[in-house]
Amino acid sequence: MFDRMINLIGQDKYELIKQKTVAIIGIGGVGTYSLETIIRSGIENIIIVDYDTFDITNINRQLYATTNTIGKKKIEVAKKRALKINPKINIITIDKKLDNSNLEELFNYKIDYIIDACDDINLKKLLITNSIKRKIKLISSMGTGNKLDPTSFKITDIRKTSYDPIAKILRKYIKENNIKEKVMVVSSIEKPKKTNKVNSISYVPSIVGIYLTSYVINDIIK
Repeated sequence: MFDRMINLIGQDKYELIKQKTVAIIGIGGVGTYSLETIIRSGIENIIIVDYDTFDITNINRQLYATTNTIGKKKIEVAKKRALKINPKINIITIDKKLDNSNLEELFNYKIDYIIDACDDINLKKLLITNSIKRKIKLISSMGTGNKLDPTSFKITDIRKTSYDPIAKILRKYIKENNIKEKVMVVSSIEKPKKTNKVNSISYVPSIVGIYLTSYVINDIIK
């Protein structure tokens, strides 16, 4: 199944990848692509967190949103697909909206990496502080809405971000809480288009999800 990947990186590094546990927070436009590529990169221990169901408006950008999955729980659809890709994986689902009252449930598991693909600012703040406290590596998605240029996204420390409304809020949070550690994110330098609401196009969230996976895999194999 992974012969071509093993030929590229070597058996030893592939074994390292298999042993890691990755938690993906949010199974939406970004998170579905992260999950898909995490599985296809050989990770066998995965935790997925989401509380929502698929809606018809998700079809334009969420990998697992189809006319057949509308109304179904995102994590149930995601788990079913994940096991079809690799039946050997150990996949744990948390069907909850995480907040300060129940976040500890996530950390009952031994986690090596957190992929933050959620759009909840308060949860993003909690994931930053808790990942640092618990020495878990975190990579966080910033805004993908109202953007058209996939080449403007890059993996960087949040302090080096610009033109991103979510990153701006989190930069302030980091400064106010005197956080010195790096906070790695995927963020765009493109100015969002001005519209009456947050809109999206298919290829932007997908690129970000893939970038999140690339950070994790490249960090494991150095």
